Amino acid sequence: FTLSSVAAGAAPTLELLIIARVLQGLGGGSLIPLSQAIVMETFPPKEQGMAMAVWGVGIMVAPILGPLLGGWITDNWSWRWIFYIKAPLGPVAILLGYLFIQDPPGLRREITRVDWRGLGLLAVGIGALQVVLDRGQREDWFSSRLIVSLSILALAALASFVVRELTTAEPILDLRVLRHRTFAVGTGLVVLMSAALYGAVVLSPLYTQLVMGYTPLWAGLVLAPGGLATMITMPLAGALINRIDPRWILGTGAAVGALAMAMMATLTLEADFWRIMWPRFIQGLGIGFMFVPLSTVTLGAVERQELGHASSLYNVMRNLGGSLGIAVMSTFLERGAQVHQVRLVAHVSAYDPETWQRAQMLAAGFVARGADSHTAQLQVWGALYEVVQRQALFLSFLDDFWRLAWMFLFLIPFLLLMRRPRSAPARP
Repeated sequence: FTLSSVAAGAAPTLELLIIARVLQGLGGGSLIPLSQAIVMETFPPKEQGMAMAVWGVGIMVAPILGPLLGGWITDNWSWRWIFYIKAPLGPVAILLGYLFIQDPPGLRREITRVDWRGLGLLAVGIGALQVVLDRGQREDWFSSRLIVSLSILALAALASFVVRELTTAEPILDLRVLRHRTFAVGTGLVVLMSAALYGAVVLSPLYTQLVMGYTPLWAGLVLAPGGLATMITMPLAGALINRIDPRWILGTGAAVGALAMAMMATLTLEADFWRIMWPRFIQGLGIGFMFVPLSTVTLGAVERQELGHASSLYNVMRNLGGSLGIAVMSTFLERGAQVHQVRLVAHVSAYDPETWQRAQMLAAGFVARGADSHTAQLQVWGALYEVVQRQALFLSFLDDFWRLAWMFLFLIPFLLLMRRPRSAPARP
């Protein structure tokens, strides 16, 4: 991961950058599930909530603070330093892992063979699906032969992978852990939660830059308070897990997330920095109440010897949910802007009295700046078209924020399908 990060920063061409990013993903893909499994194996059940809270601060705050740091680096240095800053951290992580991480003796087992066929099917299926989600909107989805072909490839590879893993003696990813109802429900919920979370994380900086005209640095500053809020509520959620039914904490987090998105959906074009920042702060509070209980309850439902497979599957679905949320929200944003533009253009006409009055005022201003009458008229309709485009994009953002609010609320009823952890207190 460290070497490929440096290679990505030094890449002289786009092709080499993509290759380096692929290698970076191969190296870093196992870090999160392995670290999560280590945390769950190391701590007893009563301490797992707080341990997952400390672990989760790094996992969830990183994508929230990333835009702030990335924006500052891009504005002041170069995008290449976004990759270079990982170079000194890699050796430190390797050294600390070597000194302090040890396998529990009771869980050690020798792997007789690696399921290379299953690994290959998973890599092909996930890879094809990721390309579909990343390029779908750009290629106009299923009107593109490329997207159709990759979708068929992803479906076939993933279906074959499921069959393979359920029939082989030593699967690369044991899907049998889904027999635990709480784990299965929690894995489904993390897909929805990640879709809503990453959809919101992507839309917010786009909104501030494309609609409000913020620089990358100021867009990152809007997101930063959300990371601070998450750092506050994650340890609080970890402390409450052994005292309150985690499902109540999860429901509270989802409701807070829905409230934050509803606040974003009621913004206006005159909103200042603080009006945009507060919903992000409130959403950060909700994230802290969601991530720790969901991870703890979901992974706590499986046997210790199954934690490696369970953590891997949980994080694969979390990443897929994030990619799905980004793809869906981006598609809705672009398509919605087109729909709103058509509706607005119908009211922007020379035959509309208000539009005509506004056009004459703008024309007078352009003439005062030295333009002739013909050029002024062309500039007027160009300016009005830019206003329409901005308004259409703004309305599409509001629609997406409402969709995210409903997605957070949609999570709450499914919490009833999860079993109450044995260590959690009964409902009063």
